Amino acid sequence: MKLVTAIIQPDKLPDVKAALFAAEIHKMTVENVIGCGQQMGYQETYRGAVSEVNLLKKVRIDIAVNEEFVQPTIDAIIKGARTGKIGDGKIFISELTDCIRIRTGERGKEAIG
Repeated sequence: MKLVTAIIQPDKLPDVKAALFAAEIHKMTVENVIGCGQQMGYQETYRGAVSEVNLLKKVRIDIAVNEEFVQPTIDAIIKGARTGKIGDGKIFISELTDCIRIRTGERGKEAIG
């Protein structure tokens, strides 16, 4: 079992969701986050005051998958999120030691579905 975490541009979320659904991956957690990477932010002037904005809006997607769905999940995220420009995002793959479905008490592979 793996946890696939993707940090993407907010405007690419509909494209990533469509690509995931096309790959038969329907279970995910999505949250709005802020962060910085290679983009390094930008400067903004408001009423004569210059401020540095280096934490940019991003979307984080967490998807718990069984081994056979890891590569299709990665491919779908790349297909939906890639623009070829700095700031497209990152994908992180982590080991999941266990997963428990609260409703039924199922554990492991069966709990992920």
